[in-house]
Amino acid sequence: MRSVLTWRDKVDQCVYDLAFKPDGTQLILAAGNRLLVYDTSDGTLVQPLKGHKDTVYCVAYAKDGKRFASGSADKSVIIWTSKLEGILKYTHNDSVQCVSYNPITHQLASCSSNDFGLWSPEQKSVSKHKSSNRVTCCSWTNDGQYLALGMFNGVISIRNKNGEEKVKIQRPGGSLSPVWSICWNPSSRWENFWMNKEDEDPEDVIVSRYFQEIPSTLKSTVYSSQGSEAEEEEPEEEDNSHRDAKPTHDVFHSVTLGWIFSNKACRSHNTAREEHNDILAVADWGQKLSFYQLSGKQIGKDQPLNFDPCCLSYFTKGEYILLGGSDKQVSLFTRDGVRLGTVGEQNSWVWTCKVKPDSNYVVVGCQDGTIAFYQLIFSTVHGLYKDRYAYRDSMTDVVIQHLITEQKVRIKCKELVKKIAIYKSRLAIQLPEKILIYELYSDDSSDMHYQVKEKILRKYDCNLLVVCTDHIILCQEKRLQCLTFTGVKEREWQMESLIRYIKVIGGPPGREGLLVGLKNGQILKIFVDNLFAIVLLKQATAVRCLDMSASRSKLAVVDENDTCLVYDVQTKELLFQEPNANSVAWNTQCEDMLCFSGGGYLNIKASTFPVHQQRLQGFVVGYNGSKIFCLHLFSMTAVEVPQSAPMYQYLDRKLFKEAYQIACLGVTDTDWRELAMEALEGLEFETAKKAFARVQDLRYLELISSIEERKKRGETNNDLFLADVFSYQGKFHEAAKLYKRCGHENLALDMYTDLCMFDYAKDFLGSGDPKETKMLITKQADWARNINEPKAAVEMYVSAGEHVKAIEISGDRGWTDTLIDIARKLDKAEREPLLLCARYFKKLNNPGYAAETYLKIGDLKALVQLHVETQRWEEAFALGEKHPEFKDDIYVPYAQWLAENDRFEEAQKAFHKAGRQREAVKVLEQLTHNAVVESRFNDAAYYYWMLSMQCLDIAQADPVQKDTMLAKFHYFQHLAELYHGYHAIHRYTEEPFSFHLPETLFNISRFLLHSLTKDTPLGISKVNTLFTLARQSRALGAYKLARHAYDKLQGLQSPARFQKSIELGSLTIRSKPFHDSEELVPLCYRCSTNNPLLNNLGNVCVNCRQPFVFSASSYEVLHLVEFYLEEGITDEEAVALIDLEAPRHKRENRWQEVTSSNSQTLRLDESMEPMGEEDPFTAKLSFEQGGSEFVPVVVNRSVLRSMSRRDVLIKRWPRPLQWQYFRSLLPDASITMCPSCFQMFHSEDYELLVLQHTSCPYCRRRIDDPGP
Repeated sequence: MRSVLTWRDKVDQCVYDLAFKPDGTQLILAAGNRLLVYDTSDGTLVQPLKGHKDTVYCVAYAKDGKRFASGSADKSVIIWTSKLEGILKYTHNDSVQCVSYNPITHQLASCSSNDFGLWSPEQKSVSKHKSSNRVTCCSWTNDGQYLALGMFNGVISIRNKNGEEKVKIQRPGGSLSPVWSICWNPSSRWENFWMNKEDEDPEDVIVSRYFQEIPSTLKSTVYSSQGSEAEEEEPEEEDNSHRDAKPTHDVFHSVTLGWIFSNKACRSHNTAREEHNDILAVADWGQKLSFYQLSGKQIGKDQPLNFDPCCLSYFTKGEYILLGGSDKQVSLFTRDGVRLGTVGEQNSWVWTCKVKPDSNYVVVGCQDGTIAFYQLIFSTVHGLYKDRYAYRDSMTDVVIQHLITEQKVRIKCKELVKKIAIYKSRLAIQLPEKILIYELYSDDSSDMHYQVKEKILRKYDCNLLVVCTDHIILCQEKRLQCLTFTGVKEREWQMESLIRYIKVIGGPPGREGLLVGLKNGQILKIFVDNLFAIVLLKQATAVRCLDMSASRSKLAVVDENDTCLVYDVQTKELLFQEPNANSVAWNTQCEDMLCFSGGGYLNIKASTFPVHQQRLQGFVVGYNGSKIFCLHLFSMTAVEVPQSAPMYQYLDRKLFKEAYQIACLGVTDTDWRELAMEALEGLEFETAKKAFARVQDLRYLELISSIEERKKRGETNNDLFLADVFSYQGKFHEAAKLYKRCGHENLALDMYTDLCMFDYAKDFLGSGDPKETKMLITKQADWARNINEPKAAVEMYVSAGEHVKAIEISGDRGWTDTLIDIARKLDKAEREPLLLCARYFKKLNNPGYAAETYLKIGDLKALVQLHVETQRWEEAFALGEKHPEFKDDIYVPYAQWLAENDRFEEAQKAFHKAGRQREAVKVLEQLTHNAVVESRFNDAAYYYWMLSMQCLDIAQADPVQKDTMLAKFHYFQHLAELYHGYHAIHRYTEEPFSFHLPETLFNISRFLLHSLTKDTPLGISKVNTLFTLARQSRALGAYKLARHAYDKLQGLQSPARFQKSIELGSLTIRSKPFHDSEELVPLCYRCSTNNPLLNNLGNVCVNCRQPFVFSASSYEVLHLVEFYLEEGITDEEAVALIDLEAPRHKRENRWQEVTSSNSQTLRLDESMEPMGEEDPFTAKLSFEQGGSEFVPVVVNRSVLRSMSRRDVLIKRWPRPLQWQYFRSLLPDASITMCPSCFQMFHSEDYELLVLQHTSCPYCRRRIDDPGP
């Protein structure tokens, strides 16, 4: 720090006080009984003001700049406007000692020897308060809430804005230490330093301690706020310390520790606002400087001054304090009371000193009337090593800044910092009486924790300071001294001229090299362990700045003419020079790059290429990679500078490897891509590969990899490689020319077609091979297809003969007309495209065109499948008639389709027709089972009949299964009869109304009971059968049978709904006669025997064992007798003999009808004798009485000839079954046999049932079906 006198004036009277207008343009002085108004810019006296009658002791300006006030020994206070007009005057009872304006409310405080008054523009009167002693000085807090009064008896009274005393501070010296000047710190930003004020020596402070005392979150908050703390001030014009003290080039950002609260301070921070926001500085004539909080608590200890202070003043932002008094000078102190130096020495006591608002200008008023106006210039004290930058802050602190990680750390020295040097892990700080050596805690490059290593307790006067690993170097004019860290001088070098620049250029510990520049232009290299200096070169002009390249082969010098000169260290040759330079730095990562600043520009030079310029404020101090470290005023910044310009300079000369080295320092992605492309075109594949890897361009990396593989396989044609490169870059015509030159026209053609540049391909091809032309058209069609131009693609595919692709496009888009045209134009030999057309026709629901296509190629099987898939069964059946080999292909799917549509009976028939007997039987079995389970017994009977017929067909077709199938046939026939009869029983028991006559139900019940001699089939209930028999027997008069049925029911588990009826019937039947009605007794038509109603033998005659033949509707015993043919007579012969029908004698009617007026009578005439000739068949009915075996009726040819065709019924079973023959013994009673199922019915019953159902009630054969 140094002061420069700006202007000086002198008046005849003592200058007791002065005040600046808040904007700094006016200076008001209290001199004698006048006020003097000066222009601060040049010291011109603007106007003297007269208004007081005695000496003016004090003057103060309001913060708003609209008025100021003056106080005098004449006991009056005058208020003036900024236009220098007096507007108000009031008086005290004694001389006015001091005045002060409230910074917020502009309330004026005026103090006299025995009272003080408060006046504000809003009130007319002055509020006065008594004082216990003479008030010598006063000052308002920053927020205007409190007023501090300094007393002659050493007391400080702190009052609120109403004048009430809140705090009273009793000074130890009492009246022996009158308080002569007080002032509140105008900024509260420094309170943390006050809170951390400690008594230990500064060198004992280990900076890392602050990190341990606070949480990391508070650190980060405090650090970030510190970034705005530094002020920019004008550097000293001739100061070389920013260059001279700079030990290296690279710089770096940092973390500040100065603002960190200790734990104690953090607790204090949470108390009342008054305790930490306002700091009062007190100067008394006990020659002490003290600091107090608003609460009255003293901060730290009293600072001895060794003179009587008359004035105390803060800088605008509170960073420094000015003190003047009996020592006839103004001294500059830090905010915590550390003396920094002298502002200006005077010839008499200094009664007042003030700082011009928001500036570094200071004005001094003396007892002899001298007025001096000074400018304070704070020089930059700093050091630099790589990415660490250390600089002085607040004159007593050292901040180490890491410009890469943005960290800062603050070391509070509590004394004036004179010099700073930094090198690797070492930091040297020169204080007025000692030098402190710090070192890092660890070798970590990001470590910012410093601790004291050594202290040299001795005062040194030096111009420059350099630190090495084990030594410090002091520069004193022409002399360099090397000291150990204990202060022992090891060696000394005497130079021929003044030393202008020095820096450490590295080396082993204890053997570091120094680069020294002298004023006479000499540049030397000195090793700290060698007494002899090495002269590198000698130039004509003085050295201003030096730097050496990374390999130590080149030296850059900035001379006093602002010229940057670059030399070869070995040959001493001047390589080049550039004008307008004030500092220079080599790039630490690139040998051939340097930068220099000057004239507001940054200049970057690579090798011998022209300089690249860009705007930059400040001057360069370091260059590392793409970062340039620049010092502007007091701020060190790292500027990221893309190295594009020098890279392109190397590219222009095809120096790809050098360009790559420059790019590695830091260029944009666009620059990397340009480097990669240029290297690729220059066939410098290694460099191109690295550059493309930087921008992660996998496409070009694959290209380079493929070229390298080809080179390994022995390919050496660079034109071919370059053609591939051009094609990747989009330079297709150039690539085609190179392909052609290399004899690879096919590659050019492939390139054009892949890019869909068909016109260029055609031009390139000319009138070439038709095969290649066809291929080209095909590729063009592929392209049209890909760009969604299907119409054009189809046309081109057809013209190229690619019918399949044309059909695929047309089919996918549903263009039926196009498909038809293509299919009809194709030859039938082109089977594949025609089949594809047919498939698309089927897909597009055009089976007619598909059939046409199949017929064209003669694919009948596919045609059958088409009819089946589209369910065009009529066409399929017609095709099957013409081509029986497709029968299975038609009927099996047809049957499956019927089954899927719940048409199971038709499906069964279709399976049967297709010869799939197993499937047919399986369907029928499932249908039968379902019908039984669902109590559809009529359907069950029908299905069992169908099953039996299926078994008969299988027996006929497969001799192996004949016996098994015939057994099943008879079993299923039996079940069909049972379920057909039980259908009526089920309806009778389950439904409220009966559809059958009692006689029918009676007959059915007996038929079922006689048939159920063994196991009862599923679904048939014996209880229901007996219940029906019991009820119908009772109704028809068969009481004995009814009693038997009720007795049987008593032994069976009956449904609850039958229980009451059964119990009641069992009781009431016993009141009936124990016999059956004779009308109900069945007659055997062979032996004329009356059979019991319940027959233990079943449905056969108890006498002749002849099986009864029942009607399938009423279940009455029919007048039919089965007969068998004599051996040797075939069915055809028997039918022929029967059909002969020999003439018979007419039988006379023995019945006579007698008619009277009231009645008709039918009488049998017994007197008439029957005709003589006996029927031959009747004679055959005889049998041996008492035999247990059944003797069938066997007839010969004569008997057959005697039979009438009308009396014979024949069951014409298919083979292997034998036909069955039945003779009617009552020819007049007509019997009808179904030609399909061969069931017998009374003709009247059959005709009625057929009218109801339009089919046979048993086999459901429709009456319009032809034949069996």
